[in-house]
Order: sequence, then C-alpha cells, then structure tokens
Amino acid sequence: MAPPPGIPSGDEAYEELPMLDWLQYRKEVLGRIGEIGKLSPDTLRGYQVLTGAGGKTGHLDAKTRELIGLAVAVTTRCDGCITVHVGEALKHGATREEIAEALGVAVALNAGAALVFSARVMDAVHEHSGS
Repeated sequence: MAPPPGIPSGDEAYEELPMLDWLQYRKEVLGRIGEIGKLSPDTLRGYQVLTGAGGKTGHLDAKTRELIGLAVAVTTRCDGCITVHVGEALKHGATREEIAEALGVAVALNAGAALVFSARVMDAVHEHSGS
C-alpha cells in the first residue's frame, strides 16, 4: 500500500532529519535509569529480574520477545522502551518488515481496546438513562 500523497515511502522517509535522536535519547534514558538504580538499587534489581524472567523459560526466542516489547512500547506510549527495544530487536536479527508487522498488532490492539471501551460507554449510557 502506498503512503498518502506527499508522504515519502521506504528509506526516503528517513533521509531527512529523524523525529528524535534515538541513539542519544537511549544513552540519556539509560543514564537516568542508572541514577535511579543508585538511589533505589532494589527497584532496579527487581526490574532486571522481571526483564530476564521470560528469557529463562526458552519458550520464545530473543527476537520474538523484543518484537513483543516493541508492540507493548507502542501501546504504553513509552519512547524509552521504543529506543531500547528497537536496538535489541535489530541486534537479534529482526527486520524492518517484522518490526512493522509487530507494530500492526499494536495498532490493531489499540483499536480493539477502543472498541471494547466504546461498548463500556454504551453500557454506562444504558445504565444512566435507565433503559
């Protein structure tokens, strides 16, 4: 599917300046997380335990976990998660196409969540209106 008129496609979309200096942002985020770790080491250790837990089962490979991480980063709107998980996904061999497919899942899930909550609104309307 071609992008709308005036919107570049493929690599030409990235020839201009990026939206954010993602590599610098990643360094800054990880630096700030390091600062939190110094102030609250158990918090950081707990996060590291949670992060590493999935990899210990061996049910999903690292690339699949990173693709899931990217989809979740989108649904939770976490820029720091995006830059960390993009780097990891690429390191584990994810392609642009695989990343785009994972992002499609995130888009669909967000749309599905909006639809479910729309049903909840209509339920509340029914309850409030007494009919």
